[in-house]
Amino acid sequence: MPTAAESKRASRKTWQPALALALSATALVLSIFAPLPSFAAASSSQAPAPPSTYRLPKSFKGNLPISQLTEDQAILLALNRLAYGPTPGEVDRIKQMGLAKWIDRQLNPSSMDDSALQSRLSSYAVLRMSTRQLLARFVPLQQQAKREGIPLSQLEQQRRQEIQQQIAALRQSGDFTPAAAQQIRIGGTPQEILAQLSAAKLLRAVYDPRQLYERLANFWFNHFNVYARKGPDLWYLAAYERETIRPHAMGYFETLLQATAKSPAMLFYLDNWLSVDPTLYARMRQRILQRREQMALLRSCGIYLPLATPAQILRCQARAERHPRRLAAQDAAIARKIPDRGLNENYGRELIELHLLGVHYTQSDVIQMSNIFTGWTIRQPRLDPEFFFNARLHTPGPKTVLGYRIDAGGIRDGEQILHDLAGDPRTAHFLCRELARHFVMDHPPASLVRRMESVYLKSHGDIRQVVRAMIDSPEFWSRAAFDARVKTPFDLVASALRATGADVQNALPLLGWIGRMGEPLYLCVQPNGYSETASTWVSTGNLLDRMNFAIALATNHVSGTQVDLSALLPPDAARNPEEILHAAFADILANQVSSGTRATLERRVAAPQTLNPNLNPRAPRPGPGLIFGLVLGSPDFQRQ
Repeated sequence: MPTAAESKRASRKTWQPALALALSATALVLSIFAPLPSFAAASSSQAPAPPSTYRLPKSFKGNLPISQLTEDQAILLALNRLAYGPTPGEVDRIKQMGLAKWIDRQLNPSSMDDSALQSRLSSYAVLRMSTRQLLARFVPLQQQAKREGIPLSQLEQQRRQEIQQQIAALRQSGDFTPAAAQQIRIGGTPQEILAQLSAAKLLRAVYDPRQLYERLANFWFNHFNVYARKGPDLWYLAAYERETIRPHAMGYFETLLQATAKSPAMLFYLDNWLSVDPTLYARMRQRILQRREQMALLRSCGIYLPLATPAQILRCQARAERHPRRLAAQDAAIARKIPDRGLNENYGRELIELHLLGVHYTQSDVIQMSNIFTGWTIRQPRLDPEFFFNARLHTPGPKTVLGYRIDAGGIRDGEQILHDLAGDPRTAHFLCRELARHFVMDHPPASLVRRMESVYLKSHGDIRQVVRAMIDSPEFWSRAAFDARVKTPFDLVASALRATGADVQNALPLLGWIGRMGEPLYLCVQPNGYSETASTWVSTGNLLDRMNFAIALATNHVSGTQVDLSALLPPDAARNPEEILHAAFADILANQVSSGTRATLERRVAAPQTLNPNLNPRAPRPGPGLIFGLVLGSPDFQRQ
């Protein structure tokens, strides 16, 4: 059985050739990327206009206003925007089915069978566990050591020994892989919650036939972002996504908005669970302090408060007054245990600016909005968290915010302003622009946003109808929209897995790649989630990571994931690099290849020594893995 050091050296030897190829290939492929500042702007030129006599058949496009794209281009646009990219053979299947019919199915996800996906997710118990169960099952080591009354160092040592024993057993069984070892290291720890949620998100993007639904679920989670590493939010996330985001992803926006406002995850993340009316809280705190001080005083005299007589209380107080310093120290200790709280503006500000309207507000609006949501808190946040409205800490009286006068009283104050703002034209504009930015281009046409706004207001915020209006717009199918967006790291990994027909058995290494490229799942600190604009993701370092991932995936150097490229190649292309390259263009890009990418890769494949890290003139010609990796790492695949 190999030692840990031997396994590490063997792993390094396995990676070195692939890494060398990746680095050398990256230098070549970077030369065909457009200059970074104009990367997104230049992308529209990748879609040539169809011939003037070209007409899409009615059975294919239905009522879709497609006039500037060919069949292949329209299908690729739909799969890259409404899904996470095509799978092998999917372009041809949609041609036979008709694009309009495929879109109708995507807009009605309940009609599709996702049993194969559910089979893959069946081992992820976290997805089905309540927050109470997660808090009880995944206990941090510090808390566990405190419960068991043993030193933290001793518990950490025990944990290390258990991991070593399990990995040794794995090696002995012959099933050792870096991914399996990584799974053992995080098993039973809070990190496993994050790993299972992240893996499930990726697997859904890759294998769920309800692709548009997954797109929208991820869009809304990003819009109503919650950071996993803030307090207990890691334990809250499973219920937040399962019960708050996903059920309403294609429903009414107001229902989704109300659900997020009452979610323990959002309440904790933006600190609204601590927001109270300062005056009411000060009075309540003073009453609590007086009672606790009296109870502590009587305990020092051996008296139980409910049974104490007035005479006993007076004698005890007189005795305590003979020791004023001791009494003052005792009262100060009690006061420290009851924190001073007041109005918290975090949720009120982010609700207006990031969730609803944009920047159309004043500081007075923030204060009034925060007053509206005082008393919206969490019952038992560390045991069994659930939304709780504490009327005793809610600011009473009328409030005026963003032009609305709110005087419903109690919890209805918050519910009323959410209802009013969900139907506000400013909200319609902000949300429709965000949706158009996600699905169409970084700077969507004003005409498209106005059309979506109109449908939003008429339908009272029906997300499905708004998306339908976007898809039915000519701007969505324009040449300017084709290839107009740059894939985020998550989109890139999901689309590469789909394009190659990859079989993911352990997603942890893939999650590592997504994090390395700058988008670790559930770990965005900012309340507005990860940016989706090209400028965020296009840099030299980012492109290097993307190319390295593409080649690692295509050459089967991502532990836990298997790619069978032979299924994508014609039988006679197995040993011919030029034919392999053309097959990759067809399989990965549906032959929608820019002239610069095609010329550069054809030239490099014809001169294989330029792809060899040692520039050996007698180097063997590149194989399918490297060639497919180059195509996956090309600018044509990076765009969507």
